[in-house]
This record gives sequence, C-alpha cells and structure tokens, in this order.
Amino acid sequence: MSEQQWILKSTEEPPKWFLEIVKKQLPGSKGNFAAQLLWQREIRDITQLENYINPQNYQPASPFEFGQEIQLAVERLQQARNNSEKVAIWGDFDADGITSTAVLWDGLGQFFPKNTQLTYYIPNRLTESHGLNISGIEKLNQQGYRLIVTCDTGSTNIDEIIYANSIGIDIIVTDHHTLLPERPPVTAIINPRSLADSHQLFHLSGVAVAYKLIEALYLSFPQIPQQPLEDLLDLVAVGLIADLVQLSGDCRYLAQIGIQQLQQDFKKPPAARRRPGVGRLLELCQKNGDRPTDISFGLGPRINAVSRIQGDASFCVELLTSSDQKRVCELAEVTELANTRRKSLQKDVARHVTQKLSQMDLSTTSVIVLADPQWAVGVLGLVAGQVAQDTGRPTILLSTEVAEEEDNVEFSSPSSPSPPLLARGSARSVNSVDLYKLVKAQEHLLHRFGGHPFAAGLSMPVENIPLFTEAINQRLRQITGGTIPKPVVEADLIVTVADLGKELFLELKLLEPCGMGNPVPKLLIKNCWFENIWHRNQQDARGKKIQYIKTEFGIRDDSSKNSFPGIWWGHYKDELPPQKCDCIVELDYNTFKRRYEIRLIAVRAAKNAINAVSQDLLSILDWRNTSPNNYPSLSESPLILKECPTRWDDLRIWLRRSFYKQQPLALAWTKPNPKPPEKTWLELVGITKYLCRTNQTATRIQLLDKLSITSQTLHVGFQALKALGFTILSQDNYLVFGQKDNTNTTFELEAAIDKFTAAVREEQFQKNYFDKVPITIINYQLSSIS
Repeated sequence: MSEQQWILKSTEEPPKWFLEIVKKQLPGSKGNFAAQLLWQREIRDITQLENYINPQNYQPASPFEFGQEIQLAVERLQQARNNSEKVAIWGDFDADGITSTAVLWDGLGQFFPKNTQLTYYIPNRLTESHGLNISGIEKLNQQGYRLIVTCDTGSTNIDEIIYANSIGIDIIVTDHHTLLPERPPVTAIINPRSLADSHQLFHLSGVAVAYKLIEALYLSFPQIPQQPLEDLLDLVAVGLIADLVQLSGDCRYLAQIGIQQLQQDFKKPPAARRRPGVGRLLELCQKNGDRPTDISFGLGPRINAVSRIQGDASFCVELLTSSDQKRVCELAEVTELANTRRKSLQKDVARHVTQKLSQMDLSTTSVIVLADPQWAVGVLGLVAGQVAQDTGRPTILLSTEVAEEEDNVEFSSPSSPSPPLLARGSARSVNSVDLYKLVKAQEHLLHRFGGHPFAAGLSMPVENIPLFTEAINQRLRQITGGTIPKPVVEADLIVTVADLGKELFLELKLLEPCGMGNPVPKLLIKNCWFENIWHRNQQDARGKKIQYIKTEFGIRDDSSKNSFPGIWWGHYKDELPPQKCDCIVELDYNTFKRRYEIRLIAVRAAKNAINAVSQDLLSILDWRNTSPNNYPSLSESPLILKECPTRWDDLRIWLRRSFYKQQPLALAWTKPNPKPPEKTWLELVGITKYLCRTNQTATRIQLLDKLSITSQTLHVGFQALKALGFTILSQDNYLVFGQKDNTNTTFELEAAIDKFTAAVREEQFQKNYFDKVPITIINYQLSSIS
C-alpha cells in the first residue's frame, strides 16, 4: 500500500466579530473550534451562518424549478389517476434507491390505491444489476401497468426505454446520475444534473428528487393527499446521508429537518411510532436517530446489506413504510443478520484482494482493476472504496462468475452464438478523479455502465478485462502526466486529549449534518500514546462471532493525566504503534455506552518517537547483581521489575511509570522455567492449522506474543512450516497461511524441525543465563520504528 500523505487544512484564525457570532450559537462554550471550521468552509457572514445552522431560516427551491419536465410528469400522473391506469415504481436496491421507492410508495399512495393501482419493482442485485431491464418491464406489461416512474435510476437506459415505448408503456424518470448528451425518449425526466452546478438543487440524491416530484403533486392537487408531505422527510434524510451526494443547498436543508423528524419519531413508544421498522433498526444498531452518523454507520449499511447478501431487497420498502409492528420487527431482524453476514463477506473479499495487490507493481499502476470468480458482487463496492483510499488509486473490482443477463434474450435468435460470459462489479474513485468520464471513455468495451464521478457499477465481457485494464490505465496516465498521487488524509484541526469531550463535541455538532462537501471534522492529535488496548470479534444478533474486528483503547498525551476512550474498526490491537504517535480521529457520542469517544482514522509514529524511546531506555538500570543500598548517587529507590517481560507493551508500562515518577527502572527478575522446545513447535503447527482451517490471518507480532520467541527464531519456524507443506504469504502487516502437497523427504522435514527447536533452546539458554531479553526487545522495537 502507498504511504499516506497527511495534510492539515488552513488554520487561518477567523476574525473576532465572527467568533462572537458563533459563540451566540453555543452558550457556555468558547466556540473557537467551531468558528475556525466554519470559516475554513467558507461560511463567513451572518446570513450564511443562519441558513447553515438553522433550517427554518433557509428558503428551499420550488420543485417547479425543474421546469417543463416536472410539469410533464405531473400531467402524466394526473392522466393516469383520471383514467385509473396502473402505475409502477421502479426503484434501485441500494439505500438511496430503497428510500426513493419508499417515498414514492407513500407519496403516490396518496393519489393511487396501493397494491391494486400502484406497485413497486426493485431489481435483484445479484441477477439483474442496476437500472431498467427488459425482463422486468415485460413482467409489468403482463400485469397491465401502463406507466413506470423510476427513482434513483433510468437516465441512461435508452434501449429499455425504447422497448417500453414499443409495448405501450410510458416512463417518467426521476434520477440524479450522469445524463447522456441527448434526452432519452421518455414522458419526462427529472434530473438535477440538467441544472447549473451552482443551483441549490444540483446535488440532490435520488430520494430527494423523488420527494420533489411528490411535492409538485401536493402543490398541484392540495385537496387530494390525506397525509402531510413532511411525513416523508425522515426517509429523505436516510437516503441523502447514505448516498454519495454533497450535503449543500436543499440537500442540507432536507437532511436537517429529516433528522429532526427521525429523532422525534424514535422518542415515541414503539407502538406509537409512525415508522416502527425504522425505530427497530435503530434499536438493533444501538442508535437513537439524532445524528447523521446514526444513518451513515447504522441505517444505511443495514439497508444496503440486504441486496448485497440476498439480492432481493424488495421487503426493505415494507420495512420502512409499514405500520405493522410485528411484521417490521421480523424484517428488521432479517436485515440485521444480512448486515452481519455482509461484514464477514466483506472481510473475506478484502483479504483476497490484498493477496492480489501484493503480487502487483503498484508503482506502474494508475487504476487498479482486479477480477476473481469467487468474489461476491454485492460487497465489491465497499472493498473497492477501501482499496482506493488505501492506495490513492481509482479501483475497479469485478466478479467473473456471472451468467449473461436475462434482458438480452429478446434480442437473440436460435442461430445466434452463445452470449459472452460477463464480469460485473463496482468502481470507486479517489483524489478527485472523475471516474464516470474515465470509464465512459472505454464504453466500447463495456456491456453496461452507470454512476457518477465518485462511484459506478459496470459489466463487461470477461475477455475484455485485459484490454480494458490497459486502456483505462493509459488514459489516466495521459490525464495526470504519469504521476500517481499518494493517498491523502486531511485533518481540519489540531487538538489535545484534554480538548476531547462534551464541549468540543457540541461545537463540532454545529456543522452537522456532515457528508460530501461538508465532511465530518478530522482532528489531529500529536505525540500521543495508547493504553488499555484490546480487540474482539463482533457478534451478530444471535451472539455468534463474525469475522469483523474492533479494537478499543484509551488515548493519552501530555495534556491530560486521564485517557480518553476510542475505537478502531477493522483493525487488531497489534497494529497500534507502541511508541508515541500522531493520529487523526473523529469525535463521536456512543449512545449505547453513553460516553464520548473517538474513532481512529489514521495513525503513524511521531517524528520524535525514536528519540523518545531512546530517552526512556536510558532510565533502565541493571540491578541484578547490585544491592540498591550500594548504588551511588540515588535519592530514591528504583522501580523494581521482578518478572522478565516477554512483550514490548509490558516493558513500556514500566518505562512510563519510571518516566513520570522520575525513578530509574531496575531489572531484577528470577530465571524462568522454560517449556520444552518441542512444545513450542507443536503450538506453532497448531496455530497454523487453525488459521488455515478458519481462513483467518495473523500478524507477526501476534505469533511472537503467543509463542514467546524472538523474530529470528520465528523466521526459522516459518522455514520448518514450509518444509511441512504450509505456504506463508505476507500482506501488509498480516500473514496468510495455506497448505499444499508436501514434496519434502522425511529427512528434510526432521532437519527443519530440529533447526527450529535448536533455535528455541538457544534462545531459552540466553534468557536463562545471559538475561538478554530486554536487549532483544529493545533492539526489535527500535528496528521496527526506524
């Protein structure tokens, strides 16, 4: 992986008059951090600030600013109502598409009887992919539907729209994805991409566009609806925040008031909630609905997980809209289990991707394109996003175990050759690379493609993958001049551990809801260290462990004598630096534990870490053969370390105590009773077999810790494992173990095992008689941070 580049955004001090204005919004707080962030994000006058903070002061745009297109849509829907035509909503299977469908289901449900005159269709993610398809249109045609209203999809489905028209079905498109140069042959197309990029509606997501269509109907026929339009806003907030759209203009306004509704509904008893399914989901993810992160880390991933794991996510619309409490609780449980399965599957694919990356020359790669027949299509976007962030390169991941899609059957004949095997997957961008334009330039090699500059879905014949990979890399090299930027992590503010807590949290909350264009503030903490570190696997709703790790810790620096709690998702405790470090974090409030905590985003050794470690080591004194009373020029007794430490973490605790108490550290342990070297070998083999059987990885530090041996001896052990038929692959900080047929002779195997047990025996001899353990630990630690 590429080395991350850390950037601290402008720390320009806002003027005093602006600071005073911000303070008025934060009674009892200094307001310095909030003012600096707002000024940094170009919120620099009173009107801007009032509109930004208080949605009641913001003037949202009229839906009729979409012009003739929305007028045409309203007229066609009026015609369908007058003629009792059957109307179908065609949604998408991600969180934006599901909430869009739910908004149209509840909104159009005020004008058309549900289930008899109004229905919805959600494509199966695993068999149909995004967008309109011929087979789905034909099913609706056979059921007598004459009008389809799309949401979060449809802008580029020209062939499917032409087919629908040919069988007498009209289509209204509501979408926010990139438009084609020419208008598709539809009754109406409502897409904010047709507006100027400075327009306050330009960044609307699919759910917000669907809401604007319903708003236009409410304004045109106010006497018909029985439910308030505002009842839809909680769904709008969920879709907006879960999707990759910029939260500015009407997007921010709709998200703000939608979150308020979400919170108000959640405060009610379950039986009194307007959306009991949403409430139950929030309970399952231990959130209360008052924070944007409750959606981005809670509701959004769970809704997305259903189609990723099961393919069919149609029941999610019922989950969001039904008032049947028993039914939605059942559906929420299914959704929660799908999310836990998604986490495990995502980690499995990520491990395989890491294996392939380790065999690539990233120095000559501008766009990462990887394919595999075993990868689950549903999680490829998530893994691609992480790889893009880690490597600083746009990433495209494809699954090649995909059959030809059903919607091409109508265009084939008995004499036609067999259709090509299709690869299908997801693409994610990074470093402001317009992914849509980049991939579209290779459109001639693709079967399907759609999305926006930051994320896209695509499919292509498997045979085209090598040519596509070469062409897209060449294209980006031409654009960038061959330079590959490092992955960038931006920090907004420098804070200390003492700054963390409720007051800072309330200041940062002033900027919510956060999202693209208004990211969650990233806080840089310098020269800090971690304490009380532990990790564990997550559990699903049934208490079963899943392959998704979380590390918890306390963070300290010189500003405070108390540590502050934090978490690091998807990482093991051994990945945290043992010495002083710098880290970038986000501050949050844990509703379940009722505490403020940080989420670790990035960490690296502090520049002065090696010097600090060296200074700490100067305070160690060897008192094994010297009485404390005979040691010269000491005003205080030393801290006595009576047991031999086998880990750097154990020794570091004593070093810190020595530093703060200004006392030397004396080594005075007794010689340990070593276990037989043969037992260490059996432990190593047992661990390896377990990791192979469970498809888990381990770090070198974990093995050293478990076996209590040095790095040099572990290397000899690896040679013995290879002689036994195991394979060992290093990926970043992880070791991946596998098995192959053993071709070594018994003599070669015994020689390799004897070499390992001899190394263990020699190491134990040195520990017993020469007491070199602290020297080994110190040398190892210094080499690992240099």
